[in-house]
Amino acid sequence: MFSISPAAVTLYEVGVYWAVGDAGTALHAGRGLHPGQFSTAERRARMHTGLARAWWQWDKPQQTADALLHALRVSPAEVRDRPAIRRVAGDLIGRHPRTAGVRELASALGARLRTERTAKTENG
Repeated sequence: MFSISPAAVTLYEVGVYWAVGDAGTALHAGRGLHPGQFSTAERRARMHTGLARAWWQWDKPQQTADALLHALRVSPAEVRDRPAIRRVAGDLIGRHPRTAGVRELASALGARLRTERTAKTENG
């Protein structure tokens, strides 16, 4: 059976606020979240990727990079295998290559991102 914790509800709130374009409220809602509140690596990574989306929406590349790196270290698949998160990472890498941590992120995702860009270019 799956149990719903207060932290899971808060993480859901972060996603809802991000989805409606209110990054500030998303980040405010998520300010008390920490990895220890989640029982699986995937949920811990989702916390980081949810916050990364809000940071990116709020035009904060350093915080975005930090959150994506945390997610990558906890559960690489949550960053590598989710198209929406790969897009955020790819945009971050392309627009802010000198931001601390972006080289590490690019290195971890580089071959996959190059392949996707090449496929998009070849397919129009």
